[in-house]
Amino acid sequence: MKILIVLTSHDRLGDTGEKTGFWLEEFAAPYYVLKEAGAEITLASPAGGQPPLDPKSDAPENQTNATHRFNDDAAAKAQLANTLKLADVEAQDFDTIFFPGGHGPMWDLPDNAASIALIEAFWKAGKPVAAVCHAPAALVNVRDEKGEWLVSGRRVTGFSNSEETAVGLEKVVPFLLEDKLKDRGGLYGSAADFAPHIEIDGLLVTGQNPASSEECAKELLKLVRTAELI
Repeated sequence: MKILIVLTSHDRLGDTGEKTGFWLEEFAAPYYVLKEAGAEITLASPAGGQPPLDPKSDAPENQTNATHRFNDDAAAKAQLANTLKLADVEAQDFDTIFFPGGHGPMWDLPDNAASIALIEAFWKAGKPVAAVCHAPAALVNVRDEKGEWLVSGRRVTGFSNSEETAVGLEKVVPFLLEDKLKDRGGLYGSAADFAPHIEIDGLLVTGQNPASSEECAKELLKLVRTAELI
């Protein structure tokens, strides 16, 4: 089982002067779920190398068992420091693709040609696609095998408008993810702010927020295993 995890390379939180990047929990929890299942994990990002970590996700109040485990895992940190360039990986080499969130993906993944082409290749090959929190932003310009928007008519979730307002960034992000998914025809669903919630529609798995990251990876794993049995 070979799994590609794609992280952001974007580190600027709009014009605020603050830093952003990927959210540690949303990488660490799925990483260990997948690794413990025996997956061979490859990490990639648009620029390659060390992806930027959202400093807020490394704050004490945002730590979980998975983030503590990652921070003590020299091998995992070394792997993260050497992500492949997204343009250098091919869908045919993997069984599935997973996108951790953080605000960074809102800027560098929606229009990234390599990312779009990869997701479309996975989808057309009948391979599962998953994204959590802000990472469903990577899906908004992807088309399915019929040339329609991938999320159109499909159940999806992602960081909600009310969650974005709660963290005070609704006027900072380039677009509101919930609105964009709906604009593309997505059947958006959500739970209460910051409560775990995932949506599964065929081979598409999306999670609403950091609390959804582990369950998102577990559901993705089920889809991969089912595909292996067919």
